[in-house]
Amino acid sequence: MSNSILRDKSKDFAKQIVILCRNIKANHKESVLTNQLLRSGTSIGANIHEA
Repeated sequence: MSNSILRDKSKDFAKQIVILCRNIKANHKESVLTNQLLRSGTSIGANIHEA
């Protein structure tokens, strides 16, 4: 399916960002920066997918 190292690394990075943001929200320490981190961390994979 995805034979690109860049795709694999960006997908793993996005997964780690999602897990981190879930943990922050679960500890009730949510902030605007958490939401921004989630959007920017996952947009990397979307941009690679579009390219």
